[in-house]
Amino acid sequence: MSIYYDDSRKVFHLQSEQSSYVIEVVRGELPAHIYWGPKLEGIVQPLNLVERCSFSPTYTMEDKRISLDTIPSEFPSYGNGDFREPALEVHLVDGTTVTDFLYKSYKINKGKPELKGLPSTYVESEEEAETLELFLQDAKSGLIAVLSYTVFNNQDVITRSVRIENQGKDNVVLKRVLSANVDFHDSDYDMLQLSGTWTRERHIYKRPLVPGIHRIDSKRGASSSTQNPFMALLAKDATEDHGEVYGFSLVYSGSFLAQAEVDPYGISRVGIGIQPFNFQWLLEPGESFQAPEAVLVRSSQGLGGLSRTYHRLYRTRLCRGEFRDRKRPILINNWEATYFNFNADKIKEIAQAGKDLGLELFVLDDGWFGKRDNDDSSLGDWVEDRRKLPEGLGKLGEDITAMGMEFGLWFEPEMVSPESDLYREHPDWCLHVPGHKRTLARQQLVLDLSRKDVCDYIVESVSSVLSSAPITYVKWDMNRNMTEIGSALLPAERQRETAHRYILGLYDVLERIVTRFPHILFESCSGGGGRYDPGMLYYMPQTWTSDDSDAIERLKIQYGTSMVYPASSMCAHVSAVPNHQVHRITPLETRGHVAMSGNFGYELDMTKLTDDEREDIRKQVSEYKELRMLIQFGDFYRLLSPFEGNQTAWMFVSDDKKEAFATYFRVLAEPNAPLRRLRLKGLDPAKNYKLELNGEVYRGDELMHFGLSLPQLEGDFKSLLVVLKEV
Repeated sequence: MSIYYDDSRKVFHLQSEQSSYVIEVVRGELPAHIYWGPKLEGIVQPLNLVERCSFSPTYTMEDKRISLDTIPSEFPSYGNGDFREPALEVHLVDGTTVTDFLYKSYKINKGKPELKGLPSTYVESEEEAETLELFLQDAKSGLIAVLSYTVFNNQDVITRSVRIENQGKDNVVLKRVLSANVDFHDSDYDMLQLSGTWTRERHIYKRPLVPGIHRIDSKRGASSSTQNPFMALLAKDATEDHGEVYGFSLVYSGSFLAQAEVDPYGISRVGIGIQPFNFQWLLEPGESFQAPEAVLVRSSQGLGGLSRTYHRLYRTRLCRGEFRDRKRPILINNWEATYFNFNADKIKEIAQAGKDLGLELFVLDDGWFGKRDNDDSSLGDWVEDRRKLPEGLGKLGEDITAMGMEFGLWFEPEMVSPESDLYREHPDWCLHVPGHKRTLARQQLVLDLSRKDVCDYIVESVSSVLSSAPITYVKWDMNRNMTEIGSALLPAERQRETAHRYILGLYDVLERIVTRFPHILFESCSGGGGRYDPGMLYYMPQTWTSDDSDAIERLKIQYGTSMVYPASSMCAHVSAVPNHQVHRITPLETRGHVAMSGNFGYELDMTKLTDDEREDIRKQVSEYKELRMLIQFGDFYRLLSPFEGNQTAWMFVSDDKKEAFATYFRVLAEPNAPLRRLRLKGLDPAKNYKLELNGEVYRGDELMHFGLSLPQLEGDFKSLLVVLKEV
């Protein structure tokens, strides 16, 4: 049992593997946040109520110590004296916005329920978790707020979500529904976020909390490459390996909000959920609205412990399907080799060259459909281009399969080109607002996935292609964000529901397709990492991490991504030099070592390699096959940060700690450089490990505390691969 209730004190105590989360129902009406920290065996002291000045209004005349402005709330709403940002804001039929949600009842159940129409973490048996539901009611409107808390018994994870039910007689309009709110009792924290832009995603930024609001968000209709739907609060003494860290991750792929607000009394209010800007939802009597899931993780082992908890949870209880626990194939993608300029013979030449070097999957990227010779046309017309593929997609797939390679295909199903048969036939199928121009990005528009007819078209057109050829992999791309967010089918009062309805439509499309084709490995992409979020991982267990394939830029991108997302979700390719994004010339060995730290592949013209390059690639492929299961499913440890210096290092350790793999990168050469040691992590201190680099044997404690002597590396952009096995 992991959820306890003390009826005499109206206290709920949620216990995960090493943490406690405590809620007190003050006066039997107001759910207040009491504690989230190291695991406690007993019930903690009641909330300390202190009378404040008259600028903090009292909730009751009888007890002037109770003010919503100072109580740490589990679910703050607007209008009764809490001047901080609420988790819920509604407009009632009389035009007012004041609500007063009071505790009514609770339920505790084994297991974890699904969220209707939304991705979420899950359990495979009821014994893995328990779920608490708190039922709150606003008497005036008849609205019910159901706060859901799931505690995973063997991990320091609590998931939260909110469901709003209209049990009144009038329509209400939801303006803001955040999935989780936590009021910390102090503000002595740093806030960590993952930010960037296209080809520079998920860089790590950290800043101290001060009075006011610290906000990250997306208004783009997608989780975005600009901000990731994740934030963490770090105690001032927290490091990579030590100290208290609290993480908040949203299982959602649309516009989001995550923020920390510090009030005058030092309380830090953290909220995360759907972006309230340009959002509303008309809730009629008898209807309900389900908010996405927020995944809350606490670690006393610093950021590293936080990350490994997210990795295990997302790898095993968010990702689904046949490929969740299966090794992922090594691929060759033709995009940077040919772009749009290819024919069937060229594709087969690249595939055969890859097969000769040990690769396992060929992926045909953009340009195989419609009249797609550049990015000006044909999105939406998912019909093979017989000019390039005269015998058709099916024959090409059969030829590649006959080589002993698997065959994969690129799609961008959520988009439409104005220059396409689909757009000419259905010009109202895209997001648009009548009377306004339709803004293009990459010469394309966004299909309106709030419409069932559009979703059905995508499912059937994509399914038709997938059924026509021996396809075992799909790269699902999405190369622009939303503008002119409106739908031709929604009435005026529901137009601001369009963006969220789009995401619900997307999830419906993905569920239908991945269920129909369970043998296909799906990889999500959005100009690289523009929609790298937990919501997409529920349907597609891996993501194209970034369109930037430069090895040195990838150090920061992959390091930052690892804060939340497991290596099994990260796709990384070796590309040609000079690199097509930054024009840097990097050694093939270094490019390989960076790309081998995720789902490994190549994106270059295999037919133009030198003999030495072919031999090096053959060696890389062989090494990766030996290490693949360790890299994709081992525990990940960050050793040296690219955000803090000239060196980067990380490593993977098997669950039984019998083998490990580490990579070290030195960006720029240094004259007369000091001798350095690399201290490893995660090993068994009592085990002996053989270093394959030199055949020497070391104890685990020696490698972790004294470290491994690094050789002097000559030149810029150098790397070192370290493999350890127990002896």
